[in-house]
Amino acid sequence: MTKSITDFQDDHGRITAWPSKRRRVHQMAILDHLTGLFEPGVSYDQGQVEGVLADHSTLEDPSILLTELLDSEYLATADGAYWRADGRPGVSAEPADSASEPSGEVEISVSKNG
Repeated sequence: MTKSITDFQDDHGRITAWPSKRRRVHQMAILDHLTGLFEPGVSYDQGQVEGVLADHSTLEDPSILLTELLDSEYLATADGAYWRADGRPGVSAEPADSASEPSGEVEISVSKNG
């Protein structure tokens, strides 16, 4: 996105205002900037997401940023988890017990008889 968001940031790079609907290009530039604060393939809980957004904005109610990120499909959510919409989270940080949970992968063996 080539639109500058500096009109909506303070000296520390925090978002200070949300552009009006007629400035949708600026809204999208801000959402693109905020999306970059989240690692692809990593799952976050709501508190973590709200914390990141609060740390990077001075808005009285930074929840508008989360609403916009979700509505504009920059972030996705399910079952209390949030992630960048450009990459669903991979394996969680805690190791899974592969014996008790199927991986969903199918192994196919092909043999050629000569």
